[in-house]
Amino acid sequence: VRGIVVDIIGDYAVVDVGLKAEGQIPLREFADEDGKIDVKIGDEAEVLLEHAEDMHGLVVLSKDKARKRKVWDEIQKAMEEEGIVKGEVQARVKGGLSVTLQGGVKAFLPGSQVDLRPVRNLDAFLGEEFEFKIIKFNKRRGNIVLSRRVLLEAERAELKTGTLNKLAEGQIVEGQVKNLTDYGAFIDLGGIDGLLHITDMSWGRINHPSELFQVGDKVKVKVLKFNSESERVSLGLKQITDDPWINAEEKYIPGTVVQGKV
Repeated sequence: VRGIVVDIIGDYAVVDVGLKAEGQIPLREFADEDGKIDVKIGDEAEVLLEHAEDMHGLVVLSKDKARKRKVWDEIQKAMEEEGIVKGEVQARVKGGLSVTLQGGVKAFLPGSQVDLRPVRNLDAFLGEEFEFKIIKFNKRRGNIVLSRRVLLEAERAELKTGTLNKLAEGQIVEGQVKNLTDYGAFIDLGGIDGLLHITDMSWGRINHPSELFQVGDKVKVKVLKFNSESERVSLGLKQITDDPWINAEEKYIPGTVVQGKV
């Protein structure tokens, strides 16, 4: 309910909520985030009416509980609409991370829901602010479970649709190295991965893709093959440049003296 501060006595604010008696609220409940108490006679206050009358005939009010109740109501509303909330990763806990949502409400982010792939170093997310999807909500128990992975999957699916619509053989596209194997590199083209085989990386000899790339590198590649049904994409890097063996017979005539390095 909403009330009016009608008096300040000692460490208490006297609040009138329209009943036959007023209620008292500790001044500390009016403190802001910096701990500064900012309240004066005539101020409006949103408070929780716990009891209309206690054994002393006073109205029992709480500003803190009203704030917490309102925050939980807002989170529940977000859950019922889109289920998306913002929060800051505060600490590492057993099985995942602790996230602080609006109003200081604590929520749990399981390790499996942090990213699209398993994360080895969860500490890297501490202090970061993200959007999350609420996947479990129990107001009575004060339990909220979040997922960042669900939102990333939806975002990736949207990117994938756009990439599939514009991808074509012969195109030169930019992507990011997502993973390295003995036989090649997987390049993220925007929601869909393409394989850059080791034999298509260079006209020269390469023993391992790590000689050219690291995970996270951005690279321009050529789409060699693309199957929209199977969503398989074969990429090439060396195909962007001319084959050095073309016209080699004209450049290197038998008997010609050339200089080179061993």
